[in-house]
Amino acid sequence: MKATDEVRRAMAPQGVLRTTINLGNPILAGRHPEATRPPEATRPPEATRPHGISVDLAALIAERLGVELEMQVFESAGQAVAAVDAGRADMGFFARDPERGRGIDFTSPYVLIEGCYLVREASPIIDMAEVDRSDNRIVVGKGSAYDLFLSRAIQQAELVRSPTSPAVVAYFLEHELEVAAGVKQQLEAGIEEYGGMRLLPGRFMTIEQAMGVPKGRDPVAREFLAAFIEEVKAEGIVAELMSRHGIEGATVAPKA
Repeated sequence: MKATDEVRRAMAPQGVLRTTINLGNPILAGRHPEATRPPEATRPPEATRPHGISVDLAALIAERLGVELEMQVFESAGQAVAAVDAGRADMGFFARDPERGRGIDFTSPYVLIEGCYLVREASPIIDMAEVDRSDNRIVVGKGSAYDLFLSRAIQQAELVRSPTSPAVVAYFLEHELEVAAGVKQQLEAGIEEYGGMRLLPGRFMTIEQAMGVPKGRDPVAREFLAAFIEEVKAEGIVAELMSRHGIEGATVAPKA
């Protein structure tokens, strides 16, 4: 779909494309290490700017629309969802979920990510089938896609919520819980940082990363994004961005 005036009005009614960027999923976005080093006044602009697949795709969308890009950066998916749901942002990058679909219209997915379980090395749990038991507590990132999924799927175990997805492993260790759930790459990073843990074989869900606009927005907006995401998948742009940012363990979603 071409970026006509109608498309620009639908996608960026304020004259600037306001998009959410969720730092809670390292597959999609993160900050440069320099961003955490004071003083901020001496840092170059690129040090404080988030980077990642979602950032690059948002910049490409704004370029095709011919408008400026305004990134609203959040530490968790729940915060990003709330901004788009309330119309404070024009679009965002999210995992598809029926609960979120009440306020957001999604495109097809562009990246598929595994949701996995983590336990301590000494844990008696060796298989995912042993997780959903009454004596287990599973920590999840509050408002994450796997929080929403497991809230529906888990029948016996207790779900415990850490403030954000990146805090899951530290929360798991600090509170001496039985299981941690999250994005595979994030859990693997926790194992590397803290040691003494292992992933259970397999995955409990496939997380479909997509784009979304506020429900009730002109349908032209979703049609534009839907066409855009199919184009960048087909042209290899998503695969190239994954390679550029060193993303492993995730795959480009198939054609819708």
